[in-house]
Amino acid sequence: MKSIVHRPGTHRVLSFALLAALGIVLAGCPSAQRPRLVVFVQGLSPEEIEARHPLTDEARAELTPENVATLAQWEVDQLYARLDPGPIPDGPWQGRFFFAKGGGPSRLSEAIGGLTGRLVDWKLARLDRVGEALWKGKFFFRDEGVLRNMIDHERVLEELFDAVPGSVRKQQIGGRTVALLFPAKLYCGESLYDTRRESVIIDYAETDTVEGYVPEIDYLAGSDGLLIRDEVRYVRPGFYLGRAYAKGKLLLTFTLYNEEAAAAGEGAGEECWDGRTARAEPQPMDEAPEEDPDDGGEESGTPRDQKHREEA
Repeated sequence: MKSIVHRPGTHRVLSFALLAALGIVLAGCPSAQRPRLVVFVQGLSPEEIEARHPLTDEARAELTPENVATLAQWEVDQLYARLDPGPIPDGPWQGRFFFAKGGGPSRLSEAIGGLTGRLVDWKLARLDRVGEALWKGKFFFRDEGVLRNMIDHERVLEELFDAVPGSVRKQQIGGRTVALLFPAKLYCGESLYDTRRESVIIDYAETDTVEGYVPEIDYLAGSDGLLIRDEVRYVRPGFYLGRAYAKGKLLLTFTLYNEEAAAAGEGAGEECWDGRTARAEPQPMDEAPEEDPDDGGEESGTPRDQKHREEA
C-alpha cells in the first residue's frame, strides 16, 4: 500500500468531518451506560490526565460509540487527550455526531446559525428535522490523501439544497446508495486541542481543489462557507473519536466505526505521523506525578480550545 503524502498540519483552518454544518443532529443517543473503567478528573490538563490515568487495554475495549456519547465535553476532551493518532483509516466508516453536555450548542441549528450568519439562515429551521437522516459517515481514500462524506437520502438533500446536481458521486455501500460529498484533504498533522502528538486531519480548507467538487453543495464546508477542519484519534480497532471545528471553534464531537476493522482486531497501516515532530513516547508509569486528592475544577472543557475561542 503506497504511503500518503503528509503535509504540515499547523493550518488554523477549521474542522469537521462533514459539512458539520449541515447535516446531522442526533435527535438523541440511544441509552447507554457510561464507561466504567476510564477515570475522569475535572481540572487536569491533557498532560496530567494522561500521566495520572492512562487508558488500559480493558478501558479501551469497554469504549463504544454509544457510551462515549454519554460523556460531558470535559470528559470527551480528557479521553481524546489520552489517545494516539493511530493509522489513517481506509474505506467506508459509519459515523455519528453528538453535542456533548457543556460543550456549547445542543442542536445543529444553534451551532450553524451562530457560525454562518445569513449563509444558510433560511434553511436552519429544516436542519434539526432532517439532519440525523443525512450524514452516514466518511469514506477514506487513504492512498489518494482524500476523504469524502457519505450522505444518505437524496430527498433530504433536495429539501436542503433545492436540487441535487447530476455531478454528485454515488456509491453502493452496505446495500444502499449514498452520495459522496464534501471532499477534504487527508493527512497527519497537529491537533488543535492537544499539540503533544498528531491526529489524523480532515481538512476542508481547499475542498474546491479536490476532484469531484460540487460547488452548489460542497462550498458549505470550505473557505467560502464554514471552513471546516476535523481531527480524529484511534480508540481501538475499528473505532476512532473525532473533533469537528468550524471557523476555529469546536463545533461537536463525532465517532467513526468500522465493523470489519473491529473484527480484524488490529489497526491497518502505519501510525499517523507528520514527519516533522518527534514521535511521542509513552510516559513511564514510575514518572507519573502523584494524584492530588483535592484535584478538581470547573467543567471548562478544553484548555487549547478555550484559547482558540478567545482568539477567534
